[in-house]
Amino acid sequence: MTEITKIQGIGFTKSENYPNAEKIEYTPAPLKPTDVDIKILACGVCGADTHFPRGDFFPPQLPIIPGHEIVGIVINKGSEVNDNDIKIGDRVGIGAQCDSCGHCYRCENNHEVNCKKSVLTYGNFHKIDGRQGGYASHIRINHKFAFQIPDNIPTNVAAPLFCGGMTSLSPLLITNVGKGTEVAIVGIGGIGHMSIMFAKALGANVTAISSSNSKKELALKLGATRFISTKDDPDYLTKNEDAFDVIVHTGSFVNTKTVTELISMLRPEGNLQLITGLSSGEEALNLNPFMLCANNSKIGGIYSGSPSKIKFMLKLASEHEVFPMIECLDINEENITEALVRIEKSDVKFRFVLTGYDKYFN
Repeated sequence: MTEITKIQGIGFTKSENYPNAEKIEYTPAPLKPTDVDIKILACGVCGADTHFPRGDFFPPQLPIIPGHEIVGIVINKGSEVNDNDIKIGDRVGIGAQCDSCGHCYRCENNHEVNCKKSVLTYGNFHKIDGRQGGYASHIRINHKFAFQIPDNIPTNVAAPLFCGGMTSLSPLLITNVGKGTEVAIVGIGGIGHMSIMFAKALGANVTAISSSNSKKELALKLGATRFISTKDDPDYLTKNEDAFDVIVHTGSFVNTKTVTELISMLRPEGNLQLITGLSSGEEALNLNPFMLCANNSKIGGIYSGSPSKIKFMLKLASEHEVFPMIECLDINEENITEALVRIEKSDVKFRFVLTGYDKYFN
């Protein structure tokens, strides 16, 4: 085992340089007894990767190397990492979280993703030296957040599962979706197309909702049994009163009008789950609580998934071949810039994956 001392990556040293990526080298944080070193093989490009370098959510901690949909090979590990958990040579995946405190109520009850001392793989609220993302040759993380990948899931396909896939499955697990549940997925993009496949894998009856008919054929092929085009059917709301137990909104933005309309299609005690932010210009949702009370409706949001759910996600994806639709690009500065620009134009079906790591970093 050889401990890594320097990591090469591609990212941003200044927010104003975005989206023009550049080479960056950094020294990883000291190896803890519970850490593993991973040589990266592939990394998905998530929508979050367009926001963190610019500081869209909060001031960025620069320099920043994005990437939290990582697949790689374990090449080194700390003294407390048991071979029964992870061995040298294992192919593993990493999502948006790389550590937590491990001893709070949340960590002890399988809610590590909600730990108040959670450490993100990259893009943390405060500066953490020696922790960067997957547009890099290697990464060092707590082994509890590295997950063995089933053999039948190809490396490049596996990468987007670790953020996009888990994010698409979490709202279905939280709302106990199962056989016969009536589920509507709003938006058929990077998250939405995986949501349809996971809902089908759980046994739900899936309706896909989109703004036009352009993705109807694809939605049905992915596993939806019904399709609603909101622009082509002005009466879709009244036609679908009391139609759904669960609605998952996966679009880029949401506003009060959209949420109110979606709630009108829920059955009593139905769930609306949001995987999105507010539309530009809206500081908060303005909802009438009586509307919720009258239908016992619930509104929630999710934040990826904890280790136990990620393991379940991988098992489900393996058994039902929930394989995201991807476009591969060799990792280099130019292709990273291209991917980030095209994501913001929705010019990808449906997830970019960076590959060719050996060729670039060696």
